[in-house]
Amino acid sequence: QVQLVESGGGLVQTGGSLRLSCAASGSIFTINIMGWYRQAPGKQRELVARIFSAGTTFLADSVKGRFTISRDNAKNTVYLQMNSLKPEDTGVYYCAAGLKDRWIPNDYWGQGTQVTVSS
Repeated sequence: QVQLVESGGGLVQTGGSLRLSCAASGSIFTINIMGWYRQAPGKQRELVARIFSAGTTFLADSVKGRFTISRDNAKNTVYLQMNSLKPEDTGVYYCAAGLKDRWIPNDYWGQGTQVTVSS
């Protein structure tokens, strides 16, 4: 079993920054990939960032140049640094993890954290 605990959401003005954190615990040796999803009210869930155990990262086109995903292996924590935030970035952000040999993180989920960007 893997547990994911998220933090760092909040309210920020357009152009501001936030850093989301996701701390993993439990059977973390089974995890190959971690990432962040977001979902705005009434809209489809979007996978915005992924990071593999080897260190390779992927970002959705909608956030390239503004968001960065990173990890601290010593703390078993993954971060999402969000800069130049826009109102369309508003939504619930979910941390997720995938087992060995997975391409997307969808086996374990955090509780979600609200990000609101005011215009």
